[in-house]
Amino acid sequence: MLKGCVPWPEKIADGYVAKGYWNNIPIGEAFDRAAEIFTTREALVYGDQRISYSQLKSGSDRIAEHFLNLGLRPLDRIIVQLPNIPEFVYCYFAFLKIGVIPVMCLPPHRFTEIAYIADKCGAKGYLIPDYYHKHNYLELAQELSQAVPSINNIFVVGRECRTGQFLINQFLEDKIENCANNELLDKYRPDPMEVAVFLLSGGTTGLPKIIPRTHNDYLYTARMTGLPVGLNLYSVYLAIAPLAHNMTLACPGLMGTLLNGGKVVITASTDVENLCKLIEKENISILPLVPALIITLLNYQERKNYNLSSLKIIISGGSKLNPEVAKRIKPELGCNLVQQFGMAEGLLTMTNMSDLEEVVFNTVGRPVSPADEIKIVDDEEVEVSPGATGELICRGPYTIRGYYQVADYNEKAFTRDGYYKTGDIVRLEPVSGCLIIEGRKKDLINRGGEKISAEEVENLILAHPKVDNAAVVAMPDPLLGERSCAYVTLKNNETLTLNELNTFMLEKKIAKFKLPERLEIIEQFPLTNVGKIQKKDLRLAIEKKIEEEIQTSEQL
Repeated sequence: MLKGCVPWPEKIADGYVAKGYWNNIPIGEAFDRAAEIFTTREALVYGDQRISYSQLKSGSDRIAEHFLNLGLRPLDRIIVQLPNIPEFVYCYFAFLKIGVIPVMCLPPHRFTEIAYIADKCGAKGYLIPDYYHKHNYLELAQELSQAVPSINNIFVVGRECRTGQFLINQFLEDKIENCANNELLDKYRPDPMEVAVFLLSGGTTGLPKIIPRTHNDYLYTARMTGLPVGLNLYSVYLAIAPLAHNMTLACPGLMGTLLNGGKVVITASTDVENLCKLIEKENISILPLVPALIITLLNYQERKNYNLSSLKIIISGGSKLNPEVAKRIKPELGCNLVQQFGMAEGLLTMTNMSDLEEVVFNTVGRPVSPADEIKIVDDEEVEVSPGATGELICRGPYTIRGYYQVADYNEKAFTRDGYYKTGDIVRLEPVSGCLIIEGRKKDLINRGGEKISAEEVENLILAHPKVDNAAVVAMPDPLLGERSCAYVTLKNNETLTLNELNTFMLEKKIAKFKLPERLEIIEQFPLTNVGKIQKKDLRLAIEKKIEEEIQTSEQL
């Protein structure tokens, strides 16, 4: 396994293979097998583009051969920062077919995050759009290549690139297979036990941790998460969240749908009108949404003007869904709800269509694999009594054994016997045996499914010359679940506005979704008995303040 990664113990890995959890097939080969069966069926739809399985296979083969001709080799790492477009899928499978490791970054990431990740993983290339949402990624690439010496290839999707860069669109058009060695791809067939893709953690301690997912475990993830929603060749899955997200990529997402012969409709728009149009036009049957978008869809008055009868299942994930909202889905949208909870590090739980309503409304279901091992423990890692709350820890055939190149941190994040400490506070519902999420132990803000490290944002705020100290906490939000609130103390009777603070932070080149959405200036912080900021008190204070503001506005 790639140096810096933590493999499963050999005996355990052999057991997963023997029991059929791991099929010892690279992901690219598994897709090719599906493409051979579903050759003429549509695999991808994006706007007016309709791409068959055979076109997706030949296109990804073509790009893979170009990558090899440029000198990319197995275990090379490439930063991928593409929006939801077909080229993302072509390149993703192209990388996996030759053992090159794509590092899944998000379009909103900026120089600070990208430079850290690229340097940490020793990236040899960077895959970007030329422009997206008015942002010039060509300039970002130039800045990155100067800061990270290991990057020597810039790949661009679009119409424009600079000297020394390569257009993916030209790779797709160049029929290299007519003159190339047909056995070239076979020569670089990756080891299924090796790392296939690097995902990124939400990160509770500064910048993201890198999550290595192997061909065996990630293929198993896609396969098992497709079962509770009945994925088959007639399924039409709408990929609306970023394709680089674990949920959209493989839970069951893009991979699960294509491995079953279904169709993936790609969009980057979260506009509810566009959502309804796509459901009607493409006969969407599986719709994965974060709770914020579920609420928006339910409250959309013009929904009645669209035929949404093709919808069979809404998968709710990313953050906690309010039971009252969950109860509205079946009567108002006419489809079933499947609750999903999980993490890029591995473990996934889901409800299924045979569960009782109270289970679907109030729990996140059971682990998707019979080989998943979970415990609910106290602060001393001792299992709590049945029905009691505690931290969820887990291990299994698709839960990693360690982050990439952070041995010291792994000692804190994993138990000695290989359980991952999720940081999620849960309890087990005694009758159904399903998990109920009660909160988080980690200092993380879940903004509509986007995970924000409080510590990372705090460090940037503390760099402001007017700020003496800072603490960032989650505040409740009816649409996104949580937003971030920054508490600060100021130096020498200074004044500071939220706009001023965020302008300063944007100059540090961070993603906009991480910016605080409320600023509370206080004279002093509540402290624990050992002198740490008591964030629990701050969270309670902002919850109370928001409640009072709502009550006041209702009285006016």
